[in-house]
Amino acid sequence: MFILELYPIFYALAGFLMKLSDDFSDVKINKFLAVTTGLLCVLCISYLAVSSSDAACIFIGVLIGNLLAFKVDTLNHILSIIILSTILFIFGIPSIGIITLIICTAAAFIDEIGHDNDWIAEKSSFMETFFEYRFTLKIAVLVFSVLGFLQIFVPLSYINGLQYFQPQTIIYFILFDVFYEVAGSKFDSIYKGLNSIFRVLRKVD
Repeated sequence: MFILELYPIFYALAGFLMKLSDDFSDVKINKFLAVTTGLLCVLCISYLAVSSSDAACIFIGVLIGNLLAFKVDTLNHILSIIILSTILFIFGIPSIGIITLIICTAAAFIDEIGHDNDWIAEKSSFMETFFEYRFTLKIAVLVFSVLGFLQIFVPLSYINGLQYFQPQTIIYFILFDVFYEVAGSKFDSIYKGLNSIFRVLRKVD
């Protein structure tokens, strides 16, 4: 029960730290902060992936999807993936459905291909918004969560390799995404605040 209560906190922290890491790297070109927040994000994701088969399926799918889309292109991304892979190798992950993993990977890959894609933006404002917020993976997580909810009341046919998520997983994943967006909207003030703290610390030294 205690672990379940921690899941929403770690999903939210993972989303928040992931966005900060991306913006520290892409917007401010600050490698130290990008790597630091990236590693903290990895610790959150590692905790989730080691203790939850749903989280393992989602985040391993995101990892593979980003690799396939060639979106692992900065120091913070590379170090984060190396450390995450090492932690998962050492501690292991719960049993996951290979079909569900493939679908999550494909969804993450499609989202990354469509995200910040000028050709898609020119063709459709709807699709631009769809991929801006990476809705493909959200839909996949929603479907598997709904199937998991239905399974509580109606025994669904067992398909080897198909994993149904816990109903609350979609809520956790939405928390991840909400706090990802919050970090983006508050990024400038967060960066200024951190700079102020560093200036005070330098004066103390």
